[in-house]
Amino acid sequence: MSFLSRINDPVSETRHSPSSSAAEDAALLDAYSRAVTGAVDKVGPAVLHLQVTGAKGGGGAGSGVVFTPDAYVLTNSHVVSGARKIEAAFPDGHSLGASLVGDDPDTDLAVLRLDGEAAAFARLGDSRRLRVGQLVIAIGNPFGFQCSVTAGVVSALGRSLRTRSGASSTA
Repeated sequence: MSFLSRINDPVSETRHSPSSSAAEDAALLDAYSRAVTGAVDKVGPAVLHLQVTGAKGGGGAGSGVVFTPDAYVLTNSHVVSGARKIEAAFPDGHSLGASLVGDDPDTDLAVLRLDGEAAAFARLGDSRRLRVGQLVIAIGNPFGFQCSVTAGVVSALGRSLRTRSGASSTA
C-alpha cells in the first residue's frame, strides 16, 4: 500500500500501527530518493551548460543534453537562436565547441553537434509511455548552476500551446 493511497483510505490507518506506518513511509521516501539520485548519476554526466555568444556580441546560456553516442545535443531553440559561437561545458569541467544542426522555433527545440567526443549520453525515452500522475525528474543548468535537479508529476498530456510565432504545438 502506498503512502498516497493511505491518505485517501482511513480504514488503512486502523490496520497499521503508527510506527509501522511511519516505517513504510520512510521506506517509500528512501526508495524515491534512491530513484532520483540514481537518475542523476546516470543522466547527469550528459547534461551540459551551454554558453552562447550572439551575432551582435550579446549572449546567453542554457542547458542541453547529449542524446546520441556521436555527440548530438538537444536544447531549446531560444537558447541558441542567433548564436555565433556555442560552448558546451560538461559537469566534469571540460568544454567543447558546438555547432547548430537544426532549429525549430515553433517547438522551441534545437539540435547541436559537439566539436569532439562526449563521454556520456542519455537515451531518450518513449513519450507514448508517459502517464498522467507519473513522477518525472528534470536535470539542467539554469543560470549556470551545475546539475540542478527537480522532480514533479506529469500533470497532463496532449495539450496544445501557442508558440512565439503563433503556431500551435502539442506538448
